[in-house]
Amino acid sequence: MSSRSTASSATASVRSPGCRWTRWRATRSATRWACAAACTTWSNPGAACRCGPRRSASAACERDCWSNTTWTPRMRGRRLLEEHSMTIAFIGLGAMGRHMAANLLRSGQIVHVWNRNPDPVQALAAKGARPAAASAECGIADVVFSMLADDNATRAVMLDGGVLDAMAPGSIHVNMATVSVAFAREMAALHLEKGVGYVAAPVLGRVDVAEAGKLNILAGGSDELIARVQPLLDLMGQKTWRFGEAPEQANAIKLACNLTLACAIEAMGEGAALAGAHGIAPASFIDLITNTLFAGSPVYKGYGGMIAAQRYSPAGFKLSLGQKDVRLAVEAGQGKNLPLAFGDALQTVLKEAVDHGDGDLDLAALGKNAARRGGMN
Repeated sequence: MSSRSTASSATASVRSPGCRWTRWRATRSATRWACAAACTTWSNPGAACRCGPRRSASAACERDCWSNTTWTPRMRGRRLLEEHSMTIAFIGLGAMGRHMAANLLRSGQIVHVWNRNPDPVQALAAKGARPAAASAECGIADVVFSMLADDNATRAVMLDGGVLDAMAPGSIHVNMATVSVAFAREMAALHLEKGVGYVAAPVLGRVDVAEAGKLNILAGGSDELIARVQPLLDLMGQKTWRFGEAPEQANAIKLACNLTLACAIEAMGEGAALAGAHGIAPASFIDLITNTLFAGSPVYKGYGGMIAAQRYSPAGFKLSLGQKDVRLAVEAGQGKNLPLAFGDALQTVLKEAVDHGDGDLDLAALGKNAARRGGMN
């Protein structure tokens, strides 16, 4: 075998002895290879070739020479996007949504965008997105993504704004917002009535993670629908975690995650306040726990660092949104007759912080609120 047939472990293909290969195209996802001889030694001799006019001029073989057994699912997904046309829309270009939409532009597909504030629309248009004059215009897309603030905003845009009515049967709506379990269930039923697919796909990650396309995506819905949009999810996230056939199950998991996150931040804030009350710098306490008890945890390291430095702005995740998510988590527990004692306590703490004007600060400002209760601000 020619030395040129040896690729990196990420792109290597299984090749038959004696088959000579040449590099013929470098794509966004991987290097591809074309056989420089007839496919007589290919694992499926005589099969129809598929690479057509894209092959190198010197290649005698017209087969697209890549192996399903060695290419990652993300590579195969991006290949599908290259070969099959699909229109995309993204609604809600806030701090997270604008970066997620920008990453979808890498698909090479048409991406329509809409937002109440036109500034991010114009910024994405400069990168190749197609601005929509009204949210309902996004309903023409094969796949519509939405990333809106809450239940009310999603209802106002997707339902009252006419997006769902404009969507064709067989198209898919991927709701990436953190919404209530009850609303997710309602949305799934409304979409089913219209023959439109519905996938819940809330995300874990702050703004910088969204920008890097490294979000963790929590997907709920039918396997068939999720598989259809997986290549697009891969452009926005490093991993898609599947949680059930019912879309609302993914929303329940996201609320559980945010409840746990808020509990961790409040605990750090109270611990730092306790240390400070006894004459120990809160930063020293945070340094201790992030290098011992919670070493390696990005949550404790990231939010702990913000508490230690009293750096609560600009907000990556607003405290007011954390308040909303904890409320929704408590309501989700009530729907299953499950009391959430920490959730109840956190609602009181978060309301106190918002009442003191901290709603637009980062959720890490729970540390500020804890210190304020002890008169240490």
